[in-house]
Amino acid sequence: MIAVAALPASRHALDARPVLDSAPLRAGFSRADLSRVGDASWDFSPAVMRANVRRCHVTAHFSGLDDPRLVRALKEFLYARFNFDLPGVRMRLPPASLRQCFNRARRFLEFVREQRGACDLSRVDQPLLDAYFAYLRRDARSRVQVAFLLQTATEFHLFASHMPSGGLDVSPWRGRSAYSVAGARSTPGECSTPRLPEAIVEPLLAWSIKYVRVFAPDILAARQEWEQLHHRAQRIRDHDAKLPLVERWQRSAKRFDAFVDVRARSGRGVPIWSIAPAGFNIRRFSQAVVINRAQIELMAVCRMSSGRLRRLQQALAENGAERGGLDTAISIDPDTGKPWRSRFDIRAIETEERMLQAAIYVVCAYLTGMRDSEVQAMRAGCCRTTRSEDGLILRHRIRSIAYKGKRAAPEHADWITIEPVADAVKVLHRLSARVRAADGEDGLWRVLHPTPASKTHLSAEIVRTLNAFRDHLNSQFGAPEAPIIPPGPDGRAWRITTRQFRRTIAWHIANRPFGAVAGMIQYKHASVAAFEGYAGSSRSGFRAEIARERALGQIDDIMTYFDAHQDGLSLSGPASKRVKHSLDTAAAELSPLPGAVADRARLRTLLKDLARSLHVGPLADCFFDPAHALCLKRATDAERDTPAMALCEPTRCPNACFTTRHRSVWAKARDDAAAMLKEKRLSPAQRTILKADVARYRGLVDAIDAPTSQPISDT
Repeated sequence: MIAVAALPASRHALDARPVLDSAPLRAGFSRADLSRVGDASWDFSPAVMRANVRRCHVTAHFSGLDDPRLVRALKEFLYARFNFDLPGVRMRLPPASLRQCFNRARRFLEFVREQRGACDLSRVDQPLLDAYFAYLRRDARSRVQVAFLLQTATEFHLFASHMPSGGLDVSPWRGRSAYSVAGARSTPGECSTPRLPEAIVEPLLAWSIKYVRVFAPDILAARQEWEQLHHRAQRIRDHDAKLPLVERWQRSAKRFDAFVDVRARSGRGVPIWSIAPAGFNIRRFSQAVVINRAQIELMAVCRMSSGRLRRLQQALAENGAERGGLDTAISIDPDTGKPWRSRFDIRAIETEERMLQAAIYVVCAYLTGMRDSEVQAMRAGCCRTTRSEDGLILRHRIRSIAYKGKRAAPEHADWITIEPVADAVKVLHRLSARVRAADGEDGLWRVLHPTPASKTHLSAEIVRTLNAFRDHLNSQFGAPEAPIIPPGPDGRAWRITTRQFRRTIAWHIANRPFGAVAGMIQYKHASVAAFEGYAGSSRSGFRAEIARERALGQIDDIMTYFDAHQDGLSLSGPASKRVKHSLDTAAAELSPLPGAVADRARLRTLLKDLARSLHVGPLADCFFDPAHALCLKRATDAERDTPAMALCEPTRCPNACFTTRHRSVWAKARDDAAAMLKEKRLSPAQRTILKADVARYRGLVDAIDAPTSQPISDT
């Protein structure tokens, strides 16, 4: 058993101080309302601006810790991390990180106590830190997770001067970073969040938009029908309560008989559950018919007796069953020509409401580029639609709050977006109206079916909901051999997280303003809107993120160029000679073995300058050199450091390069021009121009097809 040394009876120097000295507080709170360092619990919620943050994430409880020395060290460390900056090394933590920091620091201090017999940081040395590293690696943690936990040990040294009792005297691992010690990859400027593969984001977005535009009216109508049934039943019960008991029984019996007769005459079966009720043997559900007694009691406003249950079983044998049973009509799926689901009951309503909420999130997060905190800060009335001054163009503007990097206080920001997002927000208003009316709050991202013990805002639960949406699409609309959302490269279901949406849209806008996804949502429109304020003003940082993704995408593209060139890719076009020379030079300097590259990191460095000039396009790839760019010679207001793609002349510009990826579009142009030459009504001038175009396009396609292509000369 570990001996716990008692602390001196005198109060600690920090005990009377507020836990946050300078953090901005929400309206209505003063610093005198904050917890004090000496309190048994700390509550940072007055300094947390986001309404959807869970209370447990911004509170810390010390009463469960029985070691006074551990509590003292933990409080001193937390106070230092949330109140002091170390410029260039560590900035103070945001209040919403309290519980996370508390847990990590407590883990380290408890390890010290276990190893040294007391929580005494002065007795921590490098062998103990190495033992902590080995302890963290024993569990199934990733290297990045280990690095996060090791950072806390390092911070006990960095913030030692701000801890009255002292921190770590030893510099952990002689100043090496926690990432380096843990062997975790941490490349400045690169984001570890994976992009959603196009094979996943395309169907995910398409089905999300379908949910918003096709399925949402049915889901909302079913909820309205259910609420109206409850109101009707309550009115009837209130009226019947004033009648004699015998008359109440008679009226109830008439309503039940009328319900069964109407269903029979209309050819509709007895309502059964659409989803197995809780406690039912799900393996038997596919073979068993479960009469939805609760729904029938609501629709007929009666109590179910054994006699009435026998009557229902007889009707079931005669007329069959109807899964769901509500009256709300089911829309036709335009892709199949059939109703998109069976009729609703309350379980189906609740399930589809959650799926609709997930679909709305996909549309909003992906097509705006908003961070999760910015999406979930949306409130009622946040979306406005206006027309341009000439009245021709609609502008859809979302008003929300930007949190990241706002040290003083969050800031309101506008996101100019596109029509599918505006449609989704309108549906979200209606979807959340019931729960918003119940508590008077105007946040849109709410728990749709709250219980007394549940949280009110969706918060981190959205990740679980998004992955449930993925599984729902596959189970309801796909097949095992043809899922709607295919698995990831490892063969397992792709785990969707909120951060993936922003990175994926930034990458697509920066690097692929064309392709399958682009054709569906018109990235050109989104990309233009991005620089009118789409995805937020500069305060949201999205333009910088697009620029970063463009740089990363250029590196990826040039690496693809290099690999393909090593495999014998045919390059053609005016810039091909220059590009091949750069690729061959890099290959010679690396001297890789045949079919392999010796050092990918070094290769990225060697090709970095060439990558900066690469702009991938659907007609040609531009290795931009402003001194020779034909587009800049024609442009009047173009920036000199980027190509004016709208003025591109790919068959003439010295910066253009073609690969087999561009062949199909030029082959089609050749064939179309040749077909037009067959038109007899062409003037001599038109015929001359078309002949020149056909010759130029044919030469370009032939050069792409050639095993060793030469630069294309202007025909």
